[in-house]
Amino acid sequence: MNNTFKDLKYKVFQSGNPLFFYIGINIILFVIIAVLGVLTWLGGNGDILSPLVREYVGLPASISKLPERFYTIFTYMFFHDGILHILFNMLGLFWFGNIFMNFLKSRQFHFVYLTGGLFGGLFAVAVLNVFPVYAGGLSGVTIVGASAAVMAIIFAAATLVPDYTIMLLFFGEVKIKWIAIIYFFLDFISIGSVNAGGSLAHIGGALLGFVYIKRLQSGSDWSKLFERKPKLKVVRNEKPVKKPEFKGGVSQQEIDAILDKISTSGYDKLTAAEKEKLFKASKD
Repeated sequence: MNNTFKDLKYKVFQSGNPLFFYIGINIILFVIIAVLGVLTWLGGNGDILSPLVREYVGLPASISKLPERFYTIFTYMFFHDGILHILFNMLGLFWFGNIFMNFLKSRQFHFVYLTGGLFGGLFAVAVLNVFPVYAGGLSGVTIVGASAAVMAIIFAAATLVPDYTIMLLFFGEVKIKWIAIIYFFLDFISIGSVNAGGSLAHIGGALLGFVYIKRLQSGSDWSKLFERKPKLKVVRNEKPVKKPEFKGGVSQQEIDAILDKISTSGYDKLTAAEKEKLFKASKD
């Protein structure tokens, strides 16, 4: 169990893979809220946590609430309303996120996921407040879930490699462009339902993912906003410096070899001894 937790901790927080990071963060927050909800229910207080989560971290549909809940445009995309909600979101993120990462960079994944969630939320709030048909019930409506961010990843992957195929139960091999189109159509016909805010957020995220890839294909990479600029370093002594050893007696040369193996074969191909060395090095 100890090694399992070490592996999970490494994948989520230390591997540098944004797919594992966002799946891990969403699941951790869901588990914390679920456990606290059970404890409050056992204490005889009923389900008091869900309304509080929606009120204070969910994105309010009413523009009048946004000034005091401005931070919810970010927090709403990391909380979910039930096990099926997070299950389908994380499955979609895992399947299409892997395709995304096969062709693009971690920086681009971060950009599409976060801006997809932000734009999806803003798009939903804007549409809900522009069209009078929604005006009657805005005061009590809040939006939660990573669906807009996930839809941005799905549409980015489907726009980048539309003919990429995946195997679906009962259907066999299906091109991902058809999956993305079906998702979009289902959300479009759902904007007149009770969950109109969620469907509109999905549409906004999908538009962001689509436009980002189109701009990328034309030579404009918006994710460069997240690019770290290298710092200039002044070298005063040309005398070669011996690389220090990490804690646990693991040398830099060993770590470099392990990192090279991860870049070519993936973390899962490491031996137990190599994983242990990498963990010891990370403690430095």
